[in-house]
Amino acid sequence: MNTANKITMLRLALIPVFMVLAYLDYRWVALVVFIAASLTDLLDGYIARHYNQISNFGKFMDPLADKVLVLSAMCFLVEKGQMYGWVVAIILFREFAVSGLRFIAVERQRVIAAAWSGKVKTTCTMVGLCFLLVFTEYPALNLFVSAVILVTTVYSGVEYFIKNRDVLENADQ
Repeated sequence: MNTANKITMLRLALIPVFMVLAYLDYRWVALVVFIAASLTDLLDGYIARHYNQISNFGKFMDPLADKVLVLSAMCFLVEKGQMYGWVVAIILFREFAVSGLRFIAVERQRVIAAAWSGKVKTTCTMVGLCFLLVFTEYPALNLFVSAVILVTTVYSGVEYFIKNRDVLENADQ
């Protein structure tokens, strides 16, 4: 296993640590773990590209680790009443839809690269979740952050489908 993949696996290992700390109400420590786990995404991507460590394992596990980290935090925030479940449901729908589009593209020997809007969505989501993990007593902030995450998520999902609509042509064949 190369260094980039080990860092991805570290991100996965940090998720239960983050969750336990969050549920024990060690929010600041949980925040530090969440930020560290989030930053491993940048680090493993840099190492994979810079040192030519791109692998099929990494292509699969890196986005999966990101989704599990983000959705773990969101589920915690829903349970604590800081995020609406329907917002998380829309985010889940977008993630499954884009993953499905990518799967169809792979079957057609196409790779759908990460779009700029997807990077904006990820950044807004990670930063927004950090705010929600710490500032628990501000309903207006909860609503604002949830709205930003929702808008960037929907926009990037729609953009993926518009830019790659040709992938879906004759998809039933």
